[in-house]
Amino acid sequence: MKTDRTVIIGGGAAGLMAGIVSAESGKDTVVIEKNAKVGRKLYITGKGRCNVTNNCDERTVIANTPTNGRFLYSALNRFSPADTITFFESHGCPLKTERGNRVFPVSDRAGDIVDTLLDAVKKSGCQMIHDTVKDIIIEDKNIKGVILSDGSTIECDKLIIATGGKSYPLTGSTGDGYRFAERAGHTIIPLRPSLVPLETAEHFGYDADGLLLKNVSIHVYDTIKKKEIYDDFGELELKRYGLSGAVIRSASAHMKQMEKGRYEIRIDLKPALSDETLDARLVREIAAAHSGEYRKMLETLMPRALIEDFVKLSGIPAEKRCSEITKEERKKILQLLKALTRTVTGFRPIEEAIVTSGGVCVKEIDPKTMQSKLVEGLYFAGEVIDVDCYTGGFNLQAAFSTGVLSGS
Repeated sequence: MKTDRTVIIGGGAAGLMAGIVSAESGKDTVVIEKNAKVGRKLYITGKGRCNVTNNCDERTVIANTPTNGRFLYSALNRFSPADTITFFESHGCPLKTERGNRVFPVSDRAGDIVDTLLDAVKKSGCQMIHDTVKDIIIEDKNIKGVILSDGSTIECDKLIIATGGKSYPLTGSTGDGYRFAERAGHTIIPLRPSLVPLETAEHFGYDADGLLLKNVSIHVYDTIKKKEIYDDFGELELKRYGLSGAVIRSASAHMKQMEKGRYEIRIDLKPALSDETLDARLVREIAAAHSGEYRKMLETLMPRALIEDFVKLSGIPAEKRCSEITKEERKKILQLLKALTRTVTGFRPIEEAIVTSGGVCVKEIDPKTMQSKLVEGLYFAGEVIDVDCYTGGFNLQAAFSTGVLSGS
């Protein structure tokens, strides 16, 4: 058997970083990626811009990792957000920090992040193979190699599983890593979507499918615990099935006990205005419209695509003259603008999620090395592990950090 060789399954963020670090240490290293192109999920992160990390300290990353955040302590100490920034900039890819300390390439091109990683892989001496791993070889609780699609084998004494989760299967994340982990005796924590759109009982904006509302705030309310559990400000997208957009995906990560009707999302369409200020504006708009129709007046307050549904929710006849709108009806308009409530019925399918929650149980992985506690020479990195973070570059940082630690 070929000794002192590391094989890495998966050419995503974690796998590529693991390959670079392993090869640079002088170890014979092979990355096996089943797609024709590596880093396919990187191309679609940050709406094609790639939110590569968050410009913060290690404690902030852990605080933004609701599932097993402390498991990342050693990995983040080995490779921090500052190290990620230094890595890319020292390899010729300048970065910039935006709102929320989100870090992007100056070019706003996710492809530049992938190209930088690929260039570093080539310079490190790491070998890249495009093939599918069908199985892993374990003898006497020791890693011995992998079996490829044609039945041939690659021998190794170290194997890093960095196959990603089950979100966005078109990028190659089809859950192979969980099967390999189970083959090695590992426990797989049940998978569920995280950072995912939400289905709702009501379909406000049904005919405005895809409409993006850029400056709204949301408040998520747990009807069982009877308290607000999350709030956010930013972009919300209306969909026929319910709600999507950055604020909705972030909110989904806080819905840990999903059940139909448990969570309500209260949307503030005018977050920059207090109730008093908005009411004063409504008085002015209604007075200015005077003999005009109620639905026409609403064009000054929202996109036209929302007006028909808004009129139905308000219960005010669309043709009613503005001069005839009562004080109580004005209060109803105000209430809907400041707290349009949607009842969540469930997550969209895991295939639509940005990340997968669940995966290889962290209790069976040594957090100081990412090595399996069950099989000698078996390591894990990235989303295949039961660790998931909020949006803002934290998930990619977790992938880079665990990739570097396992590759070390």
